Order: sequence, then structure tokens, then C-alpha cells
Amino acid sequence: MSLHLSKISTFCYFRILGLFSFLLLTFTIHAQEECILTGRIVDAENGEPIEFATAFIEGTTFATESNRSGDYYLKVAPGNNYILLVSRIGYKEARFNLPPLNRNSVRRIDAELIPSNSQIEIVVKESRIRDKGMIREEASSFKFLPSASGNFESILPSIALGTSGGTGGELTSQYNVRGGNYDENLVYINDFEIYRPQLIRAGQQEGLSFPNIDLMKDLSFSSGGFESRFGDKMSSVLDIRYKRPEQFKSSFQASLLGAGAHVEGSAQLGKSSYQKLRYLVGARYKTTKYLLGSLDVKGEYLPTFTDIQTYITYDLNPDWQLGFIANYNRSVYDFVPSTRSTAFGLIDFGLKLNAAYDGAEADKFTTGMAGLSLTYVPERMEKPFFLKFLLYTYGSKEREEFDIRGTYELGEIVTDLGSDEFGEVLNIIGSGAQQLFVRNQLNLQVLNFEHKGGLEWNKTNESNRAKRGRFLQWGLRGQMENVHDRINEWERLDSAGYSLPLDLSGLQVRRLIKSENELSTFRTNGYLQNTFSWTRDSLYDLQWTLGVRANYWNLNKEAILTPRTQLLYRPLAWKGSQTFKISGGLYYQPPFYRELRMPDGQLNLDLLSQKSAQILAGWTYDFNVGRAVPKKFRFITELYYKKLWDLVSYEVDNVRIQYAGLNNSRGYTTGIDLRLNGELVKDAESWINLSFLRSRESLDGIEHLRREVGETDSIVVKDVPRPTDQLFNFSMFVQDYLPGNKNFKMNMMLSVGSGQPFGVKDNNIIYRNAFRYKAYHRVDIGFTYILYDESRKDAKPNHPLRFTKQAWLSLEVFNLLQVANVASNTWIKTVYNTQYAIPNYLTSRRLNLKLRLDF
Repeated sequence: MSLHLSKISTFCYFRILGLFSFLLLTFTIHAQEECILTGRIVDAENGEPIEFATAFIEGTTFATESNRSGDYYLKVAPGNNYILLVSRIGYKEARFNLPPLNRNSVRRIDAELIPSNSQIEIVVKESRIRDKGMIREEASSFKFLPSASGNFESILPSIALGTSGGTGGELTSQYNVRGGNYDENLVYINDFEIYRPQLIRAGQQEGLSFPNIDLMKDLSFSSGGFESRFGDKMSSVLDIRYKRPEQFKSSFQASLLGAGAHVEGSAQLGKSSYQKLRYLVGARYKTTKYLLGSLDVKGEYLPTFTDIQTYITYDLNPDWQLGFIANYNRSVYDFVPSTRSTAFGLIDFGLKLNAAYDGAEADKFTTGMAGLSLTYVPERMEKPFFLKFLLYTYGSKEREEFDIRGTYELGEIVTDLGSDEFGEVLNIIGSGAQQLFVRNQLNLQVLNFEHKGGLEWNKTNESNRAKRGRFLQWGLRGQMENVHDRINEWERLDSAGYSLPLDLSGLQVRRLIKSENELSTFRTNGYLQNTFSWTRDSLYDLQWTLGVRANYWNLNKEAILTPRTQLLYRPLAWKGSQTFKISGGLYYQPPFYRELRMPDGQLNLDLLSQKSAQILAGWTYDFNVGRAVPKKFRFITELYYKKLWDLVSYEVDNVRIQYAGLNNSRGYTTGIDLRLNGELVKDAESWINLSFLRSRESLDGIEHLRREVGETDSIVVKDVPRPTDQLFNFSMFVQDYLPGNKNFKMNMMLSVGSGQPFGVKDNNIIYRNAFRYKAYHRVDIGFTYILYDESRKDAKPNHPLRFTKQAWLSLEVFNLLQVANVASNTWIKTVYNTQYAIPNYLTSRRLNLKLRLDF
């Protein structure tokens, strides 16, 4: 099996490299010779792509049809005025007056067609500068990606700029963005901010994250330099939109890792066609027992994760819409360890840890969220505006229970490949016992009330077809937080029969934390921003957004004000479609509960916001490759710099972020991100990302040192790596299918990243983060075959799956190359106070079979 998989991997690897090299070469020499119209045609009510819609130029023979993704591509002659018509049976026709196009130019026009029986107006919009520079993607492309975690976030490193998976690897939904840890990321679903459990310390404890890909319509992602309307975090924004379905659909899927189902649809509850109830319901179940069986620590793994959520909207009338969102998520992780055997080291020096365990671990993380929204969008041709009100609550009950005692033996092993005793223990270096006792409880309740709104002005000069506009947005939010946290944990370490730290007068434990904290606070924040736009047909499109955020927290009495700005310029007369972006401002992050808690369990109630000043410059270029069958591509690059101060220093162990609870650090982050996405093969979009990063810090009042190889003395350094410092990260998501047979598809995700830094446990101050994990590299690949499609109904009227719209069977191979990536370290200390870092490896190769049915 391994030989066959290696051949597949090698074939895919060289094919992808060849395509990538061809694209880079083509990118530098390609020049378009025709005037091109392109875009996407979707249903205005549910956002679904429309296939076989006709896009044609009135009075000419220029015409084309949209594909399954709703995309169309049309060549026209330059220098003439045109009327673009978009039509399909069952929809109202859309018209768009098109000014003369320059030679060798590309114009993108997206059309939203209205069903014939609908009362809303046709919406046709020319795509110029969208989403203020945020990356926006449709969600339907990601349903069949191979994902060991089963969470949507696992694909972000493949599609988003400057994003990596961190040390938790494939078992976690956490991600790092441009030198920031996971706590520095914002996540929204239909304007509701999403929270997650606070106590999770390892990827195998994580369950299902909130975003359900079956319910998603699209997503927007910003890796930094985002607008004031988004919250007070320092790294990124993930803004997800759930569907507003128009017709009944459902799905079911099952695999070796779990199962899931969803239902969507709409019903008219009033006399008017506007009075529609639209509903989405999704349920998921996951178990990682099969994956965890490949870890070094053997035992009985009993993880069960469930998630149920719904999103419902009701149109009271054409102006008012009521929305409701709810989620129940429960993660149960029971583990009874038995033995462990881990070998590691170099070719001429190897070590092996053998351990036996008694005891068990039992963790329960239960979270719930419910929210109401009321949106007012009156029908106005001039100065349209909207008002939105949100009320939502989030609660979590988290329990950690450990009582595990392990006896270990660390020995030097024979590394001579020619020896009959290869791998056998040659010399015992250390032996002892380690006992971990934990009884931690955290109850968290968050209550939010928020109002946001917007008002738009537009003015057109008919003489020169110049357009000016302003879009004013504002928002105000109040948030109450109630926390009850109880910590009771201790660790005892024994080496060679002596308890460490060594004390002949009595038994000492290595670490003891006992505390109980109760906290009730209130914070308020708001924003005001204005977007100015200037458009001159065939010449330029310019947008300038200027905004400010304000925040006050009654706990530390800190009031902050953070201005931000974004400037985007698109020259419409240039070849291709290009956009230039400059953004920057102040991005302060007020502490949440976890930042307040110091390692001893006490709270620092005077902790201030972490602060950053950021500047970013970016360039986006849309272009086509090929003439007979042109393929669309987009190239994005962004260069950024962040100055950081009042940082709360932290260390990372697996996915657990342990804060110092002090504003004791300052530093900077700088880097460059590059992304190329498009159709390597027609109708199958792929993404390629490459990032370079440098993130450094220095602790206040500390003279940091570094040891040089071959030198006896240490040297003083100005700064040291932050825990998320990662020199480079390369990721790729590729889709392909058999030539002439789109029923058989391949999806592959490749990640390669330099190792992240870490330091010696309990002594990571002066020589801070002096070591690095080995480089992370992983390949996951999936093969999907369409068992049935409703288009075959006439040809195969007796097919056993004819009761479905589509049926898919997938074979997924996780960790194709069988790479032993490292998640964290277990530290073993000898009686002579020498510490050894024993790597905790992530999962090895595993196969997964998945069946999906769409109804």
C-alpha cells in the first residue's frame, strides 16, 4: 500500500510543480489580445450558481453559457458601446449598459438573476473593488476536502494569506495568522461573534468547531489591516455567511470519523410572497478514536463530539427581517493510557522512552450559543440605509479531570544499522515516575447587545459617467462577562527514587496550583467609519475607508481609541484586472479572561490591552491563461509590518496558550505573503500560498542570551523569537479530475512549514525559545467518485440511488507520506536536574472512507 501511495504522491507532486512553473512563466510573459467579459451568475435569493444561463451582447453574435459554477467567459470587440443581456428560463432577464472597452482589457460583471415569480428587483453589479481587500470565496468548493479534524478551519492555511496550522497540526481547528496566536483572530457568522472553550490543552481534546460547511454560503477573510467595523483583535477576521435557502435540500454523510446531516428550505407563512420562513438545521458527530490509535501513547481512547445548530430567518415584510441562530456543542474526551514507546534523536545518538501508566483522563466541554437579530432595510432608490440589532449569549461549562501516574525509563539505544541489536537499549540515562492530578472547572457566560447601521449616498455625473459615493457605517455594543474558575492541579516528579525538587526533609511536588476566581465585568465598544468611492468608467475605481474604534472596560478602567484606514485603487484601463491596496492603523486587543490569569492561577486585574501599529501594502492581479479555453487566475501579494508593545508574553504547549498575565513584552512582526489561485484544470479551482515571516520580542528588564554552536560563551541578543515565529510556510490545495471524466475527482492538500520555536520548560526566560521543532510537512489526499447524479435519471431509471440528487463516495488518505510531525514535548528530568525533551508526535497515515448523499 505504501509503495502505491508513494507513486501516486510522486506523480501528483511533479504534475503540480510542472503546472506551477508553467503558470509562473506564463504570468510574466502573457499578454491578452482580446477584450474579455467574465463573471458569475447566481440566484439572487439563495446565492446558488446558475448553470446554462445565457450571457450575450444584444444585436451581435457574441454569446456564451455559464458552467456548473455559474461562471461565464465572453470575448467581444473593443471600442464599442454594448448592452449585456443575461437570461435563463425561470428567471427575469438582466440588462447592463457597457461602455466602450479598451483593447486587451478584462471586465468582470457578476449577475444575480431573480426567479420569475419573485417580487424583488434584478441585481446586476460590476465587480471592481469588493470587500475592502478581503479574500472572498464560495463555500461549496470545500465540501470534499480531506480533513482529519473535520473542521472547516483546517483548510484556511491553504486559501488564506499568512495562515498556518500551528503546533496542534491536523487534530486542531486553531490557526495562526502572521505571527499572532489563535486568540488574536476574530470569527463571525452572520454578524454574531463566535467564542470557543478556554481550557483545551491538546488537539485530541478538541471537538467540532462552530462553522458548519453544509450551512455556509460564502466567507471573507482578512489577514490584517481590516476595517474598523470589525472587532478589537490584532491578527485576522473570518467573516462567514450562512445561506438563506429558497428551496428544500438536505444531505447526509458518514465516514470512519463520524457522520453529519443537514436540512434547508423555506415556507411561505403569510399572504404576501415576502413573508417567508427560511431555515437551516445541521447536526454533526465526530469521533477521532481511529486517528488517535496511531499515537505513541497507547490506551483506550473514547472521544465523542457532537454539534447541533440552526439558523432561521423570517421576512416580516419587505423591510424587516427577523433572524435566529442557536448552537449546542459537546466534547467528551475519555482516555485511559497504558503504555508509551517513543524513539528519537540523531543518526549517531538515539534515545528511547518507555513508559507505563495508571489512571485516566476525563474532559467535558459543553458550549451553547443563541442569538436574535432584527434587520431593517427599507426600499429606497436614493440614500439607502440599513439598521440591525443583535442580542446573543454564549455559555460554556468546561471540566478537566486528570489522575495519571506514569513510570518511565529513558535509555540510549543502538543506532548502528548493521548491528543485530539495532534499536535496543544500550544504556539507561534516567528512570522515575510522573504523576499529574487535575480537577479544573470553568463556567463562562457572555451576553451581548449590539446595534449597527449604514447609510449610503451615490451621485452620477452623466456627462463624463463619473460616480461618487459615500457609505457611512456605525456600531455600538455592550458586553457582560461572568466567569467562575476553579483550579486544583499538581504535578509530582520522581527520578531514580527521589522526588523532585529534592528535599530530604519532606516530600515536595514539582508544581502546585490552587485558586478560585469569580469575575463579573462589563465592556462597551463601538465604531464609526466612512467609505468614499470615486469611479470613472474605463479609467479607474478608487475607495478610501477611514474609521475609528473605541473601547472601554470597567475592570482595568482602560479606554482606547484606534483609528484605521484602507485605500484601494483599481485602474480600469490597464490590461487584466489589477487592484492596489494600502491599509494600516492601530489594532489594540483588550484582554479576555485567559490573558488575565497568571501561571499561579491568580488574576492581574490591571492588565492592559495588547497593542500594535500596522501597515500593509498589497497587489491583486486577475488574468487569464490560454486562448482556446482560457483559464482564470488571481495573484495576490501583501507586504506588512507590525510594531507590538504591551504584549502579554506566553508559551505554547500543543494548543494550550499559557499567558504570563503581565504586559511584559514588546516586539515586531514583518513578512510577505504570496498567493496564486485559479483553474489548473478547467472547472477545478486550486490555491497555492507562500509566506515568509519574522516575529520577534524582548521581555521587559531581561537581557536575552543566545548560545552559538562551537562557542563556550553566550552572546547578548536584542530580541528573541516569539512562539509563532515561522520563517516560511508553503501550502497548496489542488483539485483535479480524470481527463474526460469529471465524475472522478482528486483533492490534495500539501503543507510545508519551518519549525516553530520553544524553550526549556520552567526556564524559558533568558535563553527564550532557543530551540525549534523540526519542519512540519504533511500531505492529505482524497479521491471522490460520483456514484449517481440526477441528470442520469432518464438513462438509469432503476438506479438504486435514484432517490438522491447526487451520491458521492470518497477515499481519503491522511498523512500520505507517513511523516512524524511533532505537536509538543514531554519533559523528563533526571536527579541531576538535566532535562530531556521527548517529542509528542502527531498522527501517522490513516485511510478514511466517506459516503455523501445530497437530496
